[in-house]
Amino acid sequence: MKHSGKARKSAFNLIVLSLIAVGVVWAIGFLVMFMGLSLMVITPGLVVIWALFAAFTLLFFRDPTPRVPTGASLIVCPAHAKIDVIDTTLEPEFMGGECQRISMFLSVWDVHVQYAPVAGAVAMAKYTMGQFVNALRTESAACNENVLLGFVASEPPGQKVGVRLIAGAIARRIVTFAQPGDEVARGERISLIQFGSRADVYLPANAKIKVKLGEHVVGGETVLAAFE
Repeated sequence: MKHSGKARKSAFNLIVLSLIAVGVVWAIGFLVMFMGLSLMVITPGLVVIWALFAAFTLLFFRDPTPRVPTGASLIVCPAHAKIDVIDTTLEPEFMGGECQRISMFLSVWDVHVQYAPVAGAVAMAKYTMGQFVNALRTESAACNENVLLGFVASEPPGQKVGVRLIAGAIARRIVTFAQPGDEVARGERISLIQFGSRADVYLPANAKIKVKLGEHVVGGETVLAAFE
């Protein structure tokens, strides 16, 4: 008979398609269940990792208030760091030529807030694009992204102190709080460098350096030098 069996064939087709659909739904359900079980297994580990990250972040971004020393003509260290260079260099942009330099490395374990070395006015804040060479290398000061802050001291009046904030291989954002024209107190917060980095301090010839190579200094507290 004409077209005999076509209805049954259509029924079989629908049955097969429905069976495939059931199989797909089952497979998706199994996958979701497997993922759910997997998430249940790894969730404690993820929580531990997140907790460690949160603790490290809070530790890194800690912001202690320094015990700023009192006394005439003192220059305090702008950063928590280790002194690894004390020399003479040329800094034409703010210091105007030859000056003393104290360079220091900030590890990821150091406080990364920086402080005004002297009381006075902020005369310069110049951002320079650059590379991200490991800040452990002293030459990173010459090629890395940096911000040069220039301070004109109120005591003795007119004395210049420069601070160059230098990004490292990890630290790629320098946040400056102090801006040109601002009046700052000695030890006042001026900036933040995120993660490992470096800071250079430029001093005039009449500044007597008080720190030594290898010394670990405390930002806003350690007397770096004094004007004579």
